[in-house]
Amino acid sequence: MLSLWLFLLPCLNFVPQALSEKGLELPQYDGKDRVLDINDKNYKKALKQHSMLCLFYHEPIADSKELQKQHQMTELVLELVAQVMEEKDIGFGMVDSHKDAKIAKKLGLEEEGSMYVFKADRVIEFDGLLSANTLAEFLLDLLEEPVEIIGNALELRAFDRMEEDIRLIGYFKSEESEHYEAFKEAAEQFQPYIKFFATFEKSVAKELSLKLNEVDFYEPFMEEPVSIPGKPHSEEELVEFITEHRPTLRKLRAENMFETWEDDIEGIHIVAFAEEEDPDGYEFLEILKEVARDNTHLPELSIVWIDPDDFPLLIPYWEKTFKVDLFRPQIGVVNVTDADSVWLEMDDEEDLPTAEELEDWIEDVLSGKVNTEDDDDDDDDDDDEDNDEDDEDNEDDNEDDNEEEDDDNDNDDDNDTMKSKEHTRQVRDKVNEKFKAGLGYKKIPQALNILRSTVQAIIQKWKEYGTTVNLPRQGRPPKLTGRTRRALIRNAVKRPMVTLNELQRSTAQVGESVHRTTISRALQKVGLYGRVARRKPLLT
Repeated sequence: MLSLWLFLLPCLNFVPQALSEKGLELPQYDGKDRVLDINDKNYKKALKQHSMLCLFYHEPIADSKELQKQHQMTELVLELVAQVMEEKDIGFGMVDSHKDAKIAKKLGLEEEGSMYVFKADRVIEFDGLLSANTLAEFLLDLLEEPVEIIGNALELRAFDRMEEDIRLIGYFKSEESEHYEAFKEAAEQFQPYIKFFATFEKSVAKELSLKLNEVDFYEPFMEEPVSIPGKPHSEEELVEFITEHRPTLRKLRAENMFETWEDDIEGIHIVAFAEEEDPDGYEFLEILKEVARDNTHLPELSIVWIDPDDFPLLIPYWEKTFKVDLFRPQIGVVNVTDADSVWLEMDDEEDLPTAEELEDWIEDVLSGKVNTEDDDDDDDDDDDEDNDEDDEDNEDDNEDDNEEEDDDNDNDDDNDTMKSKEHTRQVRDKVNEKFKAGLGYKKIPQALNILRSTVQAIIQKWKEYGTTVNLPRQGRPPKLTGRTRRALIRNAVKRPMVTLNELQRSTAQVGESVHRTTISRALQKVGLYGRVARRKPLLT
């Protein structure tokens, strides 16, 4: 786990010393040692003494001051959580992979840097961010029953709103049912990462269209569940079905971020960055959900959605590693081994891709047309044959680029019309010339000092259209203009019963055919919220 590029140093919540109001006093480490140094003399006692035992399996403490400090921070995280969880009968310990190798083998500890939780006869690996908050939340979830019972309409409504979670729900005769027992045992295998629900009420089962002993599987963000075939189900059948059905779209969360990241397809992930609270991010996420729902039948399609707001400490790292701006939505292919990536090039920074454009790009990814290893082999061959020539070319290119930059600076007409990340026609032509001359996707970005993904997009456009000129983009215009936004607000205020479809048609009449979600978000910003219209009965 520590070798993953996504690794974060453990973090503590350091609380200021100023007095706070009663009821909001965040816990501070009291200095008492609660985390055990597990050895062959105390490990059996520790297992018997606690209802749950959390063991951190670590490599030997190195001589490096930096690594020693990291180990101390990890220990502080465990001490704080142990202090908070003391009344919950949860024990904590640390196991040295070298000094305590025999114990580690007996307990089944394998991966250094991992946390293992022993509960009854189960061992659960914690695959989340090792912070006090995340670990405490994980353990509290483990203390709960593996299956939550739904007994009324209010609880059912809460269940329906859990669209981000993988969920299963079954209808059984009673808690004494053998089929419910098998369902419960399967739930224990996935607790707390996958949510299991059950009902014994006919009225609830009717709302869910469930028959007796039937189990429905809900993928994240999907509108309709999948009924698991072959009811009634054994524990093994349920476990096998869940294991084989990878979600099409899932959210990266602190409590299982490493497990999600390790669950790649042939070493890659399709990764989407979008802030749900941001209007553009929300609209992009809705488009992403639409694409996922339309293509959920493809077993090789797996998209990981990351909300940057959930990982503020990682934003600078991601932007530096992937060379993308996370203040706007992004989607790309990431190699989990070396973090090499290719990102969807959006011609217009103010516009988002349509569902059709996004689907076309994903098809290119799945077919291998878009990948992180494009022309790597060719580049290696070029390195052997053309090293000297390339060095001379790079010097000449740098001189030419400097001259062109000076010329462009003198020409205000050229510069003023360019967007911040859009390259000049001369640069695009240079990319094309170097590609024709035999340079690969690695050398061209180095020679011209531009992003590799940009080079790929320019060359791909030239291959498809035979030109480097920016062609008119298909799809809806980017945003609402201020004038149209004000007109929409006036229309909604004067006509409270107006529908989104009517508002969308009104924008199309003035040449701004935008998505209904964009209109809805614009109205919500000024406090105008839509409601689902109720159909009135036909009166005769």
